[in-house]
Amino acid sequence: MRRWGRSLGIALRLLPFLVAFLRDRRRWVVFGRPRGLGYERHRRRAQRLTATIARLGPTFIKLAQVFGARADILREPYLSAISSLQDRVPPDPPEEIEAVIAEELGRGVEELFEAFEREPVAAASLGQVHRARLAGRDVAVKVLRPDVEEIVALDLEISFRILYVLNVLFRNHHVKALTNVVREFSARVRVEMDFREEARHMELFQTHFADHPRVVAPVAVEGMVRRRVLVMEWVDGSRVDTLAPRFAAGGLRFDDLMQTLTEIYLRMLLVEGLLHADPHPGNILVDDEGRVVLLDWGMVVQLRPATRDQIIRVALAAAREDVDGIINGMYELGMIDPDISRTEIRDAAAEILGIIDRARELGQQRVQDMVTEIMDTFYTWPLMLPRELVYFFRAAALLEGIGLRYDPAFNGLQVSARVVGRMRGELLTVTAREPVEMARNIWDDARSAITGVRDLIRRADREELRMRVHPRDLFQVERFLSLQIRRIQLSLFAATMALITAVVYLAFPSWWVILGGFIAALLLFGFAFLIPTHLLENPLRHARGLGEEGWEE
Repeated sequence: MRRWGRSLGIALRLLPFLVAFLRDRRRWVVFGRPRGLGYERHRRRAQRLTATIARLGPTFIKLAQVFGARADILREPYLSAISSLQDRVPPDPPEEIEAVIAEELGRGVEELFEAFEREPVAAASLGQVHRARLAGRDVAVKVLRPDVEEIVALDLEISFRILYVLNVLFRNHHVKALTNVVREFSARVRVEMDFREEARHMELFQTHFADHPRVVAPVAVEGMVRRRVLVMEWVDGSRVDTLAPRFAAGGLRFDDLMQTLTEIYLRMLLVEGLLHADPHPGNILVDDEGRVVLLDWGMVVQLRPATRDQIIRVALAAAREDVDGIINGMYELGMIDPDISRTEIRDAAAEILGIIDRARELGQQRVQDMVTEIMDTFYTWPLMLPRELVYFFRAAALLEGIGLRYDPAFNGLQVSARVVGRMRGELLTVTAREPVEMARNIWDDARSAITGVRDLIRRADREELRMRVHPRDLFQVERFLSLQIRRIQLSLFAATMALITAVVYLAFPSWWVILGGFIAALLLFGFAFLIPTHLLENPLRHARGLGEEGWEE
């Protein structure tokens, strides 16, 4: 009963927005021209959507924060509105929190700690943090909210059922990307709700960044790490968005801080392969010594060396305006659906390069416009961001926002270029792409290309050149013809129904008979004429693989 009630509540809240988005594409949902709504109406709708998501609870708040970086799913102003959604909810009663601590650690807070503040210093959707004193030092006690695991599991089950319907009805890259995000989130959030994993992530980060004194993470207290409770050292510091007084006093330099933050995230992505996946101002502090402190290590993405190498190759291809190199890298990163033609993707890559070239010519004033245009390109074309880049883009957007907060003329691209210049040697070492090896590979590629062209010319001279059609192309043709035959069959069935109605009318001359039969035949004919082609297939084929993976114990 609870499942049905929750499902109905979610559907009633989200259905109006789904219908509105569909009408934006086609005025009458299945046919018609796109609606030309102004930016202001979209902005007001984005605000209503954000407020609705906030009321749906912790699962949808966390999920919306991921969507806030997915320009391939959402576009402005929805992207900005949802990314601004704050993960702050009222705290649970102290008695319930203390009961969780006692259950996990085996003793009450009076026995465990010398002092325990019942009022939390932070309360988010999944957990809350209390300050306490242990063995003469301050510690932070992070506690998972009671029953939050059951709530998240139920919401994800409902979300997968909704996605099943969307995959059946609407086949486009936005729905595919949406499905991938929810599937990825379902795995990530389960890890985030296990604080033993968070402690492991902090230890892993401290190992990787042991030689970098400008960045630190809290240290977990040994013996006090459980699935629902994590006790760690208390770290004092200023939030990264409240540093104006320290900049004004001269105790902290803005340029040094922005270069440090940029280097930290580039190093995590491209060198260490360990990316802090929940960046927001509340999770980034600067202590009295000027060190950057990264908090909340529940969400972490670990990158394979091959993925890091592919990301660097795409970046280098973009720098030298190599469209084919960009496309090859996109395919390797899974950004392109294999069913999409290479010609279509070439146009998208060329559009992105054109945007970058215009930004170079117009200078700093157009940096923000360039970012917006690139995001619109991801939304318009069938491109899907890989999860590693999603979280990195979230961090990049955060750093850009922090920079502009303190300096309206801040240029994040220039800061990144300086940092990459300093890290060039490390990047080349990590990817094993030393200049001599790169030159050797270029020579091998050129030699292979020359040999291939020569062989092609010889075959043409001997009239041995043949064209081979890929089996997938034949399958697409067969599929199209098969579906159109089904459409014709539906139309014939409608015509047959009209004939049967006429025969029945001759036997039983009643206007209700002929009126009802002809209306039913007309509706069926209209259905056969208007139904999207993909709905003529087996619906299970489109939703295959959707499910609540990982929630079954």
